[in-house]
Amino acid sequence: MNNSPTYWNKAKKILAKKDKVMAKLIINYKDGSLITRNDIFFSLCKSIIGQQISVAAANSVFLKFKKKCKGRINPNIVNKLSISVLKSCGLSRQKAKGIKELAKKIILKDFNPKLIKTMSDEEAIAYLSKLRQIGRWSAEMILLFTYNRPNIWPLQDIGLLRAISNNYKQKYFPPKKFLNKLYKRFSPYCSVATWYLWRSIDNEPIQY
Repeated sequence: MNNSPTYWNKAKKILAKKDKVMAKLIINYKDGSLITRNDIFFSLCKSIIGQQISVAAANSVFLKFKKKCKGRINPNIVNKLSISVLKSCGLSRQKAKGIKELAKKIILKDFNPKLIKTMSDEEAIAYLSKLRQIGRWSAEMILLFTYNRPNIWPLQDIGLLRAISNNYKQKYFPPKKFLNKLYKRFSPYCSVATWYLWRSIDNEPIQY
């Protein structure tokens, strides 16, 4: 994994000046930052596994999946695993099919991750969302954790919405008007704000 993004320290200073809550979170959570794994296949698999289940359940399934891959999560190895083997890790049939299809598309070059670097955030989300089992939330996680895009504001993420409710004394779910207000305030560093808000409700930094 790489070090924190080049914009991280600058973003912290700007966010702390713009927002009192963010200033407090930045002081409280001095350790860690957004980092990248630089492995989109690994991250997409982890994202698919983590959909609509708790963090603890996702971690348990992922460890079994990793064991079946003998510690080497790459398209060639995953492509050789059967749907029944993937299901034995705790994956649903749909998730197992999604992971298998992803491996095949990368092997056949039907999906080219290198193109993402040339795309805007919305273009990249649309491109990633063409993959089976990948919707907007999963695509945003990839832009955050694999590409470290600076201005991702994943409003489908339950953890982020809960953190906003807790820290800004808002009802759950927070009003759209308030979420848009924060987006404007935090731009162009919504990814950094998102990371600190996540840390406020989970002491273990999230990583895909």
